[in-house]
Formats: sequence, C-alpha cells, structure tokens
Amino acid sequence: MENIKSANKASFKKLVVNSNDQTAELREGNEILKKYSISTATNGLSCQENSFCTPIGKLRVASKIGEGLPLGSVIRSRVPSGELWSPDPNNPISKSNEDLVLTRLLWLEGAEEKNSNTFKRYVYLHGTNQEHLLGKPASHGCIRFSNKDIVEIFDALQAGNEVEVI
Repeated sequence: MENIKSANKASFKKLVVNSNDQTAELREGNEILKKYSISTATNGLSCQENSFCTPIGKLRVASKIGEGLPLGSVIRSRVPSGELWSPDPNNPISKSNEDLVLTRLLWLEGAEEKNSNTFKRYVYLHGTNQEHLLGKPASHGCIRFSNKDIVEIFDALQAGNEVEVI
C-alpha cells in the first residue's frame, strides 16, 4: 500500500522554470524540493515556431527518453547514439561546440493554446555539454540542466507532470 501512495504522491510534482534568474524549482504542492541552475534560450521566450525561443506557460512532460543511460550519453533525434561525451581532451567530442542533448531527455508538450506547438517544436529538458553556460540563456529553445541534475529531474517527473515556464 505504501508503494501506491508513493507513486501517487510523485504525480503531484511539478517543475517551475524561472527565466529571469535561470533557475528551475522542483515542487510538490507548495513545497520547493530543490532548486537547479538552468539555461533557457539565447533568443528569449516565445511560443512562435522556428523562433529558437523557450515556450512560456504551462507545459507537460509528454515523453521520457534515456532511462538508465550513463552520464554524458549523447541522444540524437531522440535516440541514444552510443557516443559518450566527457570533458576529457582525448574524447573526440569533448571540444564540440554542438548543442548536444546528453544523459536524459524529457520531451515537452503544450498544455495551453498559446504553446500547443511545443511538442512539434521538439522542446526538451535535457543534460548539456555546455554546463559552464548554466545560469544564463544559452540554448536553442530547450531547457538545459547539468547532467547530474537532469537525472534527478528525470527520476522525479513522470509523463503528464506539469512544467511551467515563467
């Protein structure tokens, strides 16, 4: 019975992304469980297609990809590529300027009319190879986390949980 209560309790978690201070708060009800440093889009906030902006408003986790992958696993077109990013200079992709999607991916969908195109815009919560840019806008529209933090978010949120971008 306790496992059922725990599972039901987890479904009330939500993530609130504050674009002004580039943080995200994992919440359960009114309680802030943890605060994370993140990066939203360099181009700012907008729900416009092809804007490379982070959508605003109430969103939901539509899909989760990458369960069990090691930290730094590269995910290309929502499929693990088998590559493993690390800052080691001997790693062939360590110096990549590419905006890599690493470790875990939570694909978002809009929950409001204004952001209803979010899913087809391929907007994700994901780990990044550019952790040094966390704390300032730096993405192409997604919401970036450290690779360690995206594992926590992945484990805390389920499909259907709310993600609000303000």
